[in-house]
Amino acid sequence: MLHADKMGERGEQTMKEGIHPNYQQTTIRCACGEVIETGSTKKDIKVEICSKCHPFFTGKQKLVDTSGRVDKFNKKFGLK
Repeated sequence: MLHADKMGERGEQTMKEGIHPNYQQTTIRCACGEVIETGSTKKDIKVEICSKCHPFFTGKQKLVDTSGRVDKFNKKFGLK
């Protein structure tokens, strides 16, 4: 049961003061160049893959290779 001192003027429950992070406008930047404006508790977020360049959303198969793993696999099994 809620106490009357924790209720807002319209009867909704209010948030506690001083325990929530600061929610602010921020910019998300992808490696492909896409820029998205949104709200977050973090300032200026950088990502490697976004919905504009991710294979699931684009329908294009694109290998994201770190440290030559795909080339090493292809060389080992004689592919390509």
